[in-house]
Amino acid sequence: MAKSEQSVEPKIAELGNGWLKSYGLDYKLEQESLNHEIDNALKEYFSKGGGNGGNYPDAKILLENNSCYYPILIEYKGYKNKLVKLDGEGKVENRNKNNEPHYQNIKSFAVNGAVHYANAILHYTNYTEIIAIGMTGYKDKIGNLQYEIAVYYVSTKNLGIGQEVGKYTDFSFLKPEHFPKFLEKIKKLALTEQEFEKLKNIRELEIDASLIKLNNDIYQSEKGLSEQDRIYLVVASIMATLGVPGKVSPLEKSDLKSLNEKNFTDGEILIEKVEEFLSERNLPEDKKNLIVRTLQNTVTSANINKVTNGETQLKRVFSKIVDDLGIYYKIGLTTDFTGKLFNEMYNWLGFTQDKLNDVVITPPYIAKLLVKLCKTNKDSFVWDYATGSAGLLVAAMNEMIIDAREKIKSPDELQKKIISIRANQILGLEILPSIYMLAVLNMILMGDGSSKILNLDSLKDFDGNFPANVFVLNPPYSAAGNGMIFVEAALEKMQSGYAAIIIQNSAGTGKAIDFNKKILEKNTLLASIKMPIDLFIGKSSVQTNIYVFRVGEPHNSKNIVKFIDFSNDGYKRTNRKKSRQNLQNIDHAAERYDELVNLVHFGKTYLKFFTENDYYEGTIDPNSGKDWNQTAPIDTRPKLDDFKKTVSDFLAFEVTNILKNSSGNCLGKTLPHSLKN
Repeated sequence: MAKSEQSVEPKIAELGNGWLKSYGLDYKLEQESLNHEIDNALKEYFSKGGGNGGNYPDAKILLENNSCYYPILIEYKGYKNKLVKLDGEGKVENRNKNNEPHYQNIKSFAVNGAVHYANAILHYTNYTEIIAIGMTGYKDKIGNLQYEIAVYYVSTKNLGIGQEVGKYTDFSFLKPEHFPKFLEKIKKLALTEQEFEKLKNIRELEIDASLIKLNNDIYQSEKGLSEQDRIYLVVASIMATLGVPGKVSPLEKSDLKSLNEKNFTDGEILIEKVEEFLSERNLPEDKKNLIVRTLQNTVTSANINKVTNGETQLKRVFSKIVDDLGIYYKIGLTTDFTGKLFNEMYNWLGFTQDKLNDVVITPPYIAKLLVKLCKTNKDSFVWDYATGSAGLLVAAMNEMIIDAREKIKSPDELQKKIISIRANQILGLEILPSIYMLAVLNMILMGDGSSKILNLDSLKDFDGNFPANVFVLNPPYSAAGNGMIFVEAALEKMQSGYAAIIIQNSAGTGKAIDFNKKILEKNTLLASIKMPIDLFIGKSSVQTNIYVFRVGEPHNSKNIVKFIDFSNDGYKRTNRKKSRQNLQNIDHAAERYDELVNLVHFGKTYLKFFTENDYYEGTIDPNSGKDWNQTAPIDTRPKLDDFKKTVSDFLAFEVTNILKNSSGNCLGKTLPHSLKN
């Protein structure tokens, strides 16, 4: 803009606020209070310039419709072309290429600022739908005030990134008689599955960056906390800040007073809020008590509740967790949130290789692959015998709900089905208490479903009372048969359906012979898939395979098995701790994963990105148990073209030798004079 150009923001604010006043709306200006919850959220969230708190929308309103309240946040600017800054995807560009806040955009553009304020409310309150309004203007050549307005809907449904509602010429859509119709328009802003996946991927990159920052801060600054302590503190803090609308208010940082008084220490306040939360989520009493007991040992310990310089270590860590992660578990991401947390926390530990292999969490895209290989749908019953953070069950739940939404057209029936999926159609077993806590938290973040996450030894203590027809697994590789003992135990209790497991590939070449032979007595091996060697880079270095089974049908030696080399899955992986993105799609990764599923289900007619050298149909001996990792045979018989090429190469070699052995001057001195010229 020209240096002499003057901002007309006061005029724009006067015009906008004048409309609000004329409509009789109870709006509040920058420094005025709207309510404690929203005021606190704006105070706590990082500022437009990257500082600690201090967010002041130019105007704000709280509108009610059918007992629901909608925060309205308005930001004014006073220059031409300062309404909104979008990225290449047409989304509000409030993050740079490193997934860090784009402070310049947030400060300079009206809509970007308003969306920033809206995310503060998503982060620190239980409001899930916010209207962000940007208005800017300028004076034209003859001095008339020109202006433009854009309205965005920011909610958990669009993961806080926002969707444009439309352009308007005034704020009359906020008038009581028009606001219900405006809300009806918002309800039609549904995202396609592809759009939602793109937004989810953006948010997942942000989660990775935030988890790295959080873990680094705690690891470097907070001494005396074990990795288990950190996990339990995160679990307790998230449960306490989620709250239950209308029943349990979220715990705020200001609620922790860092007092030495009995019953009023920070740990006691935190654990009490966790108990209230779990009670309202209707968890079985024994499960609730187990969770509380486990968390209580860490949360109420003397060291973490010791007051130093007016503050406890617990309050510091709680504040960091809420500040860094709050928005991501508030917006309802359909992702393995705690799996990401687990992997990041365990980045700092020194495990032996066997132990490290046992605690590695399955990447979300691999979890999704296993679920699809099992033909999971809305009517599936899915279990996992070594559930870890429940990432595989999260992937299964997502797939089942997507299928339900596509096939069930009655809203009432759909709601009932989703409740059934979450509460009745998945089951996970995890023996390690700290990991079990993550699994429970994961399912709570996904909308409960935690009632069938059990802290049991699946091989000794589980009776198998569950009608499973889908089995997914990434077992501990140090268990018998590289983990195949879990596969045998689960499939023995199933009557039909499919199973997909990812396991150390030596399980198929001799390390699990007895287990494999027994499995094939009642189940058919459909496919053996060789996975990329760097799949678990930074966490494990073993070669893995995926084995896919049809359950309840003995394997016949004539059954065709699909052997697929998936070493090139289209992704490039790195292991840089400071990197914002260690997984890059460099060669049609999504399409390759889709093709792999089709190859397993339907055969080689779906070959496109892979060649026939990557796909081989063969047979195995059910009585062998060590021939599960085959590759396409190499034909060593010479073909006619090979013979022709060999002869051609030989003749060329002979001619070259003859020319080299001839006199260097023969061509120049023996030719007739007429030819030399």
